[in-house]
Amino acid sequence: MKEIPVLPVRDLVVFPRMMVPLFLSRDTGIDAVISLGQAAGRILVVTQKSPDTEEPRAGDCFPVGTICSVVRSVRLADGRLKVLVHGESRAKAGDWSAQHRARPTLLPEAPLAGEDQIEAEALSRSIIDNLDKVVQLGRNLSPDILMTFEGLAPEQIPDALGAQVGFPVPDAQRLLEAPSTLDRLRVAAELLSRESDILGVKAEIETQAKDELSRSQREFFLREQIRAIRTELGEGEDRPPDVAELAGKLEKAGLTEEARTEADKQLKRLEQMHPESAEATIIKTYLDWMVDLPWSKTTEDRVDIPAARRILDEDHYGLPKVKQRILEFLGVSKLKGSLRGPILCFVGPPGVGKTSLGKSIARAVGREFVRISLGGMKDEAEIRGHRRTYVGAMPGRILQGLKQAGVRNPVFMLDEIDKIGNDFRGDPASALLEVLDPQQNKEFSDHYLSVNFDLSDVLFIATANQLDTVPPALRDRMEVIEISGYSEEEKLRIAKQYLLPRQLEENGVSEANLQLTDSALRGLIEHYTRESGLRNLEREIASVCRKVALKVAEEKGERYRVSAGNLEKYLGVHKYEPLEESEGDEVGVATGLAWTPYGGEMLYVEAQFNPSKRGGISLTGQLGDVMKESVHAALSYVRTRTNFGIAADFFDKHELHLHVPEGAIPKDGPSAGITMAAAIVSAATGRPVRKRIAMTGEITLRGRVLPVGGVREKLLAANRMGINRVLVPKANVKDLGELPRSLRQAMEIIPVETTEQVLEEVLLPPVTGPGAASKPPARKRPSSRAKTPARAGWDQPRAKRSPASS
Repeated sequence: MKEIPVLPVRDLVVFPRMMVPLFLSRDTGIDAVISLGQAAGRILVVTQKSPDTEEPRAGDCFPVGTICSVVRSVRLADGRLKVLVHGESRAKAGDWSAQHRARPTLLPEAPLAGEDQIEAEALSRSIIDNLDKVVQLGRNLSPDILMTFEGLAPEQIPDALGAQVGFPVPDAQRLLEAPSTLDRLRVAAELLSRESDILGVKAEIETQAKDELSRSQREFFLREQIRAIRTELGEGEDRPPDVAELAGKLEKAGLTEEARTEADKQLKRLEQMHPESAEATIIKTYLDWMVDLPWSKTTEDRVDIPAARRILDEDHYGLPKVKQRILEFLGVSKLKGSLRGPILCFVGPPGVGKTSLGKSIARAVGREFVRISLGGMKDEAEIRGHRRTYVGAMPGRILQGLKQAGVRNPVFMLDEIDKIGNDFRGDPASALLEVLDPQQNKEFSDHYLSVNFDLSDVLFIATANQLDTVPPALRDRMEVIEISGYSEEEKLRIAKQYLLPRQLEENGVSEANLQLTDSALRGLIEHYTRESGLRNLEREIASVCRKVALKVAEEKGERYRVSAGNLEKYLGVHKYEPLEESEGDEVGVATGLAWTPYGGEMLYVEAQFNPSKRGGISLTGQLGDVMKESVHAALSYVRTRTNFGIAADFFDKHELHLHVPEGAIPKDGPSAGITMAAAIVSAATGRPVRKRIAMTGEITLRGRVLPVGGVREKLLAANRMGINRVLVPKANVKDLGELPRSLRQAMEIIPVETTEQVLEEVLLPPVTGPGAASKPPARKRPSSRAKTPARAGWDQPRAKRSPASS
């Protein structure tokens, strides 16, 4: 065949016997048509693989196209050329020249015969049947098209189908390129069958959507009719009863503007839903919470300072610092006219009355009291609530507590704030940062409500046994008030005024049936309890009351007098002894004091030197890193001093074994330094250590005694153990003013600055020891003892790294 122009077109496949107008805007296409002249000529129309190609080459177009005759060409006003072409035959383009000219190869169609003719007839009928379905399913095809296809020969059907139906370009090109008539019929049948299936599925989807819409519209119209009927009957209700009831409650709930907007939105959604649907139940629950929350309900504060002081004294004995801080808070609130203040955090050992203090504060100011326990909480949603998309969603514990209180300004106690955990569900301590910040909790956002709630009028009080586990950012938002343990005298008065009357009433015993003498109460405190708080003491008093109640119920007597002499008859043998009387002053054993989250404890340090060729140190008793460093510091100090009478080569020939009993309990902290130094010197020189002198203080390499924390708790522990002489660093003297007067009078507190002063106080005259020289030099220095001044001070213990911190 001779060379003819090639015309690439976009998004269109031209078939034989197809009349189609083309609009040409590219110069190459316009030039190809103009080159034919005024007479009708032929041109090869091919389809581009990508419509975005502006200057297509042979590789950018499909290899098979259609040879068309140009029927007419008209130049338009915008410069484009409108060309009307008529498809004649399929042809393979081959390679083009740079001038878009090619010698195409015709693709003739062989005549059908035999079985091929029968299959072609069957395919033709299948195509016409599927075409009928496509027309009925709304393919935007005229029904008259079927009449056109009924008169076509099988070899003409694929071209007519490609021209009329308008398949996508890849499918249409596949239909054009099929080599034989039978192949083209098979492709046409496949494409039309798939089109029929797609239209069928589409019609089914549209029918389902229409049915659902019709059902919703029908329900809407029926509900509108019901409302109209009720209005005509004069019932005055244009809403379902449950929706109308919720609307009335929302009117009276005093919601904020933001909350009311959200509630009205949800109420409108509820009106349009079926009452039994799951979504309607969720919205009803949400609106019930909106109604029940105290958006505007408050209690009037009773800022009566004398009455508050009386209530605090009635409920709690002692605790002057805590009571003073509460009264100061009330005084400021009275002058300002509003009861907003800092977040208080009571820190102290168990059983000292932290939780009951919160109840007393609520009673003193006339507010409701709410308490939630944070111990073991690991889910952030416990604070902020769950989003309503979850099954069983509900608000957090903060809003639940406010709903329980019924007012928006209760005294809200966050108990055990130091025992919050965290895991993959979030960090509740971080969620509390917003709750406990007065600058942020005005707009507290709960995930369930999704609107802001004002917490600024809530008086939050937190409690903790220790502050180590509280994140610094959370600790910074609270004012920490230390509540130490009670002395023996304080416990005695609390037992007489509070614990004993309460247990008599709870066990049905009157004062006429039981007389518990002061000596019996002291025996309970000294021999049956060893704690900073009062819980075990109250349990022991309750045990005595129960045994008396049993005897009275059995009519074995009407009055019983319990004293120190017959206390064992009711409670059994003593559980504790203040100090083991069978043991006297020993060599290498010193008495120290330790701080724990549950109060002060005694800490014995044992030192022993064993013969060794290389010396060295062996440490036992689960000592922490800081405590191990204190041992090395104490040993270095002792080795550099020559005035202790220790042979020069003693430490090279002996190994130091230092042990702290109760090895199952971890111990750490620097304040056992002077205790270790005393035990080491005692073991090396053979001088016994006075057992009834306890000590605490950090040691330096130069022998200086540095201040430590937890002095009050340590002194209370010494008092419980029957020790009345304690050595403390001189820098801690200012911290002793908080001690009760009874404790200051009962104990002799000796301030020390150097380790030599410590050794002079605690070491007895030397006896034969493993490291003693022939004549150790005697040193006599005046003892520096001081009465305890009444000063305020030490609140935060320094070392709190483990259950037992020296």
